[in-house]
Amino acid sequence: MAEIRIAAPALTSIVAAIVAAGGSDAREAEVVASNLVAANLAGHDSHGVGMIPRYIEVLLEGDLYPNQHPSIELDTGPLLRVNGHAGYGQVIGLESMQLGIERARRHGVCIVGTTNSHHLGRIGQWAEQCLDAGLVSIHFVNVLGRPLVAPFAGRDARFSTNPFCIGIPLVGQAPFVLDMATSRVAFGKIRVAYNKGATLAPGNLLDAAGDPTTDPKHAFIEPIGALLPFGDHKGYGLAVACELLAGAVAGGRTLHRGDDTKRQIINNMLSIIIDPALYGTTENCAAQAAAFVEWVRQSPPREGSNVLIAGDPERRMRAERLADGIPVDETTWEQIRDAGAKVGVSIPA
Repeated sequence: MAEIRIAAPALTSIVAAIVAAGGSDAREAEVVASNLVAANLAGHDSHGVGMIPRYIEVLLEGDLYPNQHPSIELDTGPLLRVNGHAGYGQVIGLESMQLGIERARRHGVCIVGTTNSHHLGRIGQWAEQCLDAGLVSIHFVNVLGRPLVAPFAGRDARFSTNPFCIGIPLVGQAPFVLDMATSRVAFGKIRVAYNKGATLAPGNLLDAAGDPTTDPKHAFIEPIGALLPFGDHKGYGLAVACELLAGAVAGGRTLHRGDDTKRQIINNMLSIIIDPALYGTTENCAAQAAAFVEWVRQSPPREGSNVLIAGDPERRMRAERLADGIPVDETTWEQIRDAGAKVGVSIPA
């Protein structure tokens, strides 16, 4: 399928114009657009500008609220719980992490429950925000909406892609950033394959009868099938842990039947933010973590492979796409143009 390549600044301007036309103030429009384009730059098109059609659809249905900010419902210092009021997750995530970072610097640690936020986007963004402050962070996320992922040994979907993320600073080198869905593939990547007319690798998707399929249509066209968890029972266990920690412990809601009646994507996130300086392990972390990562990198690579550390693929892709532009397939571009038209923004074909 044909695609275009567009420079990051131009793409950001287009997306910001659409978000602003939907009722967001200039700051929110810029934050949302920059966040989505940053996901594309990192190679995660599943969480990039292709989300805008869904956002505008939910906005016009009245289930996404512009210009919201996290309100504090509990603040003991090291314990923080905020409500995102179904506002743009790009703003709710940014501001809730700002609150958590300030308290972690003050107390050494902060556990942040971010609840009732619309789609938080690429969770690695929030780990990177903590890393920029020199902090370690762990994030567990659940998703309220249509169930997408089948339990291990199950035939139908009972939970969503429930992301898990860890960021650890490494002195003298790029940080460790593990950012992953607990499904074998992020749902947005199924959407990208569907838009491109591509097939999936085996072992990622079940059809509505619970049988394996490589056709991404079974994630979009009724009757709907289900994604599979990564790592069989292990990934399934981590997905359930994300559901319970984000949806229950953090103060949010867990997914039950009946949550799939709307197109909105509500996220809850439990974040643990640690300041190694106040914890007294800065020097130990600098020496031990960096030495270990370097030792791992020195493993002789198998033919056709390289030994990478979590975060390396995103950094390589970011450099490539900043230089060459961001690819957007023809179907996704038309969907973005249609979303713009719905709010009165004309985008070139």
